[in-house]
Amino acid sequence: MQSPSAIKSVAVACEHGLSLEPKWQALAARLQLPVVGEVDPRHYHGHAMLLFQSSRGLVLQQTGKTAPGPVIADFLHGKADYRRKHGGGRGQLIAKAVGVGKRSTPLAIIDATAGLGQDAFVLATLGASVRLLERSAIVAAVLEDGIERLSRDDEGRGLAQQMELTEADASVWLATQPEPAADVIYLDPMFPHRGNSASVKKEMTAFQTLVGADDDAAELLAQALKKARFRVVVKRPRKAAAIAGPRPDLVVTGKSTRYDVYIIAAIGDP
Repeated sequence: MQSPSAIKSVAVACEHGLSLEPKWQALAARLQLPVVGEVDPRHYHGHAMLLFQSSRGLVLQQTGKTAPGPVIADFLHGKADYRRKHGGGRGQLIAKAVGVGKRSTPLAIIDATAGLGQDAFVLATLGASVRLLERSAIVAAVLEDGIERLSRDDEGRGLAQQMELTEADASVWLATQPEPAADVIYLDPMFPHRGNSASVKKEMTAFQTLVGADDDAAELLAQALKKARFRVVVKRPRKAAAIAGPRPDLVVTGKSTRYDVYIIAAIGDP
């Protein structure tokens, strides 16, 4: 759940030489976040984290000299771009889990725990139409900026059109939707990290600080099972316990990750 105490530790700022865009000023007003103007995050200590407009795009940036680098939704460079070009297509574990290729028409998928949108982007590259649900308004803003930058790229424009972002609590949103809400509903709940804190990815650290753990994962799974046409897919660490509820019908396992698949009906053409 969104942590009220964590959100109070966030301010909205921009890089020196930039002017804060009106939409981020409006977001700050809606969330009652202070706007601190142009700052250098390394030398700013007024808040633990900044929603920071940089030359790269909108980022989540922890403050202080020893803080990790910015957390950004970037679909044009690095890991996302490499995976788009060399990711293995339908041979990827996620493709097998959601059932890509089992019908001639694209799947309609809801990513109910979108985060930075990395899995949703992969699903879009596989041809799916993806609605991304993100309940943290701050994380949704970073994700929105990433999709917008993707839409301005000649090669990425089509993929951006396959990704529709909705800022909403997934359990609440799904409850208002007709049945079925999508062909496949995809979940990647965030749980408290119990390993060596030095190994935690910087985005996970930022997200857990900001939004806390997904304590309602069992409730979300139950709601998803009511609203999916063909299957619900849950991404989990390979050795982690399954979410409380029915046992998965299929488990697709990789080196560090597995996908628990709950089959409702065989995937077929409309």
